[in-house]
Amino acid sequence: MSLDNQPQLNVQTKPVEPLVEGGAQIQQVLNIECLTDFSDAPLLNIKFRYGGALQNLTLKLPVTINKFFQPTEMTSHDFFQRWKQLSQPQQEAQKIFKANHGMDTEVLKAKLLGLGSALLDDVDPNPENYVCAGVIQTKGQQVGCLLRLEPNSQAQMYRLTLRCSKDSVSKRLCELLAEQF
Repeated sequence: MSLDNQPQLNVQTKPVEPLVEGGAQIQQVLNIECLTDFSDAPLLNIKFRYGGALQNLTLKLPVTINKFFQPTEMTSHDFFQRWKQLSQPQQEAQKIFKANHGMDTEVLKAKLLGLGSALLDDVDPNPENYVCAGVIQTKGQQVGCLLRLEPNSQAQMYRLTLRCSKDSVSKRLCELLAEQF
């Protein structure tokens, strides 16, 4: 077993037995540290023999940049003050898109909480909107991220806006999140 070279991540594994009996299972624990922001999920290569022939499986690990989020609680005043500070065009990524799934409030909240950031209540002047805040922790830096999701139930559309202190993170998170809704 090996991981494709991904210099943005430090991956540590514990050794496992080289032989697995038929029908048996083993668990391989991976400890992943984010060194800097990244866009592509790491690939896990598994090589084994079956019936004497060498087999090779490549699996995409479900590791995305949001897995390194630390939720950040803040007041409405603090949120919009920071929102204004992140005003450089390259710090913002925005996407308007049709809802892929229903627009159920509880499902939306669960998806936003699953992102890893803090879902902030009573922050946006429009009670239909959702706002989140968090910091992506990497070994080299902390990347502050603010999110605003504006649903339009009549049109079954969303406007998703992300502002982050690092532009590549804004764009990547916006793409990643738009797929979820």
